[in-house]
Amino acid sequence: MQRKTSPIFQAFEQQHREAKELFLALGKQIKSKKSIELYNKLSFLELYSDLMAKVHFEKEGLQFDLFSPFKTLQKNLRKIHHLKLVERGIRERIQTTGETYNSYAGYLDKSKKGLYTETFDQIIGSSLKDWDELLLKSQQSSKNIKPLTVNTAINQLIQEELEYFQLDKSNGLDSKALKDIFEGLRKIIMLENLLIHLGFNSIFVDQIHDEISELKEKLKPWYANHLELQSLTYFLSDKEQVSKKYVDWVKELRHKKKNLSSQVEKQALTLFQKILD
Repeated sequence: MQRKTSPIFQAFEQQHREAKELFLALGKQIKSKKSIELYNKLSFLELYSDLMAKVHFEKEGLQFDLFSPFKTLQKNLRKIHHLKLVERGIRERIQTTGETYNSYAGYLDKSKKGLYTETFDQIIGSSLKDWDELLLKSQQSSKNIKPLTVNTAINQLIQEELEYFQLDKSNGLDSKALKDIFEGLRKIIMLENLLIHLGFNSIFVDQIHDEISELKEKLKPWYANHLELQSLTYFLSDKEQVSKKYVDWVKELRHKKKNLSSQVEKQALTLFQKILD
């Protein structure tokens, strides 16, 4: 009897095709925009692999990992995304203050060249066989599974993400907790969209879904600020003397982070009181 492929595979197939096209384009020249687009596509493909692992857990156990050949590339693409946010930060700082930050700009440029070279070498040194195998194995794992089984697995993954959030009302949320929430919300939104693609209702009502999306958007400037501060303080850490313009910049970034953290923490606690209690 012919095995029927789950309709959810259509979503994977499209993302896989678009990701492979971006991969081939980056094999000619590394561009930050295409790198970030590919990173987002790979995030979906990884999530799909996690979903199939959940569906087939009883049979395959912990050995079911379709995405492993792409994890190193994904890590480098994430670094490119982070570097792009940091570069935007220094451009905005120069425009705002009129100051020059040549030593730091040079440090970022050197880091960028090294990261781009490493990523390019990784891409051209890899095999398209990994992409073909990912497509084939994902298609095979998507056969003969009932929509209700996928629905249950998606619900389990969302519940795991929610349980992972550490909401300490007394001590507040540190940078790791807010970063985890940001990444977790991205996954939850993708999983909700897969539910809708299958014809199921989303887990959360429209109001909660809107609040989830709003919190994710609010976390974007916090995340960019976090990366800017992290990068700048690392650059300055081995300097014997630091000029006043850098000291002032660090102070402003820390002040901004404190304000942004307070805003998103309050919103996160309000949201999760509604969906976790």
